[in-house]
Amino acid sequence: MDPDPLLSRATRYTTLAAGTEAVAELEIKRSRFLAVLRRASTEAEARALAEELRRGFHDARHHCSAFVLGPDRDVQRSSDDGEPAGTAGLPMLEALVLRRTATDAAGRDVTDLSDVSAVVVRWFGGTLLGAGGLVRAYSEAVSQALDGASLVVRRRQRLYRLPASHADAGRIENELRAAGTTVLDTAYGAAGAELGLALPDDDAAVAALHSRVASLTAGAGVLRPVGTDWVDTPAGSRP
Repeated sequence: MDPDPLLSRATRYTTLAAGTEAVAELEIKRSRFLAVLRRASTEAEARALAEELRRGFHDARHHCSAFVLGPDRDVQRSSDDGEPAGTAGLPMLEALVLRRTATDAAGRDVTDLSDVSAVVVRWFGGTLLGAGGLVRAYSEAVSQALDGASLVVRRRQRLYRLPASHADAGRIENELRAAGTTVLDTAYGAAGAELGLALPDDDAAVAALHSRVASLTAGAGVLRPVGTDWVDTPAGSRP
């Protein structure tokens, strides 16, 4: 279940695209490290990845894990799974938490990655890497997986439904999309169509949408608010 948007201090955060998996593999002194990252919204989902990989790769010596959850990133956990304390789980967690995901309008790095579970499976190659070598290996495995990850921005948005006639629905949808409004769906029924819209959680954006809808519908369009929720939007935009 998605976190309650009204209980969060954050209005956006970055996560993996739904249904995707990020994977990276490296070998250091014959030790093999396999990193797997997935999106997770609960601790149960995050821990399930480690259990799945433990069953799938039962011949590996270690299945180290880390995850960060919630828009405010207030749930952070890690496990060394038998590696020396602080050499695996914590470096993995830091690779997630400190990951730069964007740059804000002032040119500052944005580090807001969340709802991500990471597991690094290690097959021991017979040569000890030392504490420093382990820290670098586990951190690098997660970082490389993130380099190839498909990321999205989760934004807290206000949701609206907009009724329209069958004849006008397509035109209104195209005009709204062209103006930058997020159109979630258009439902067609016997009596007409209804557009699902999402916009930033602020009063100025709401006022602008009301004005745009009035212009597109000659004042006949009536926006119906249906709550607030988190909505995936393309990554790469500034906060």
